[in-house]
Amino acid sequence: MYHPYFRGKQYELITIRESLDLLKASGFVPIIEPVKQSLGALRKTLEAVREKEAKAIVIVNPFHGDHAKDGQGISALLAEDCANYADVSAGILLKEDTSIADVIACCDAHAGHHVTLIHNGFTDGKSLSSQLGDRLQTMQNVFFDGRSSKLYQKHFAGNSRILLRDGFKQRRNKDHPDVEFFSDLHATYKDEGMAGFGDFLMVGDGYTDSGGPAYAIAIHLTFIDGDKDDEMHIHHFKSIRQDTPTDPAGKFAEALAKLIQELDSPGNKILESKSVEEFRQLHAQGHFPGLGYVKKLSMNHHIETLARYFQPAA
Repeated sequence: MYHPYFRGKQYELITIRESLDLLKASGFVPIIEPVKQSLGALRKTLEAVREKEAKAIVIVNPFHGDHAKDGQGISALLAEDCANYADVSAGILLKEDTSIADVIACCDAHAGHHVTLIHNGFTDGKSLSSQLGDRLQTMQNVFFDGRSSKLYQKHFAGNSRILLRDGFKQRRNKDHPDVEFFSDLHATYKDEGMAGFGDFLMVGDGYTDSGGPAYAIAIHLTFIDGDKDDEMHIHHFKSIRQDTPTDPAGKFAEALAKLIQELDSPGNKILESKSVEEFRQLHAQGHFPGLGYVKKLSMNHHIETLARYFQPAA
């Protein structure tokens, strides 16, 4: 159903490990695009996936990061660590310059795993569908919204299809509005003819290897608005000071104070998730855990918010 898309940085992988019980119980399947040369954290994450008997998709030919030119290390990791675990799928990324021969070769190389085709700019869906033939019946297809047309998607209509849409608008923290629309795909994916949906959480699709100094600190928290047809919106709780890169701890405290004020206000619609509980504790302690940790809490909150949305009514 829900497929959160992670680039395999430290806190993204920690988020997956910490959320595995919830991911499994909810039928959610993370997609991981490994971007770091060292695969130790990915190996640790896949070990946890197996131990929890959960599912994951690992992209074996990443577009971003240290493995963009050679994904052999990722393929070797899957062959060594997940050879007998069918619920870790090999994801094959189809970009504009990907050839059909490359796709077929990659499928052949990962015949021991379930294969997920991730369509991101590739255009010859008719020929690809024809050449894959009956093999398509065992494959899942993930489509980047805006990078694969409806006509293109029709060539894979008989197979499991997932629509991936980026709800996070990339801009400087200081330029975010206080609150804005994030997505309605969780409520409309079936209307799109899809078996599931995905997003890039509140990290967004835009990839950078490292961030610059943070002039403004922001805490990004999503919520579902039952008064607006269950649309998902996102709060951007920003620090008051935004003109220099100094005092990140103090600026986090400013942003956190705004979050706590919203949580305690009448009509607040943010789920009291485990991450929100931890934000409350951080506020009470006056502690700044670091920006990566804050992002992890926001990602965990997003997953828990969607899990609660799909939870059957008691």
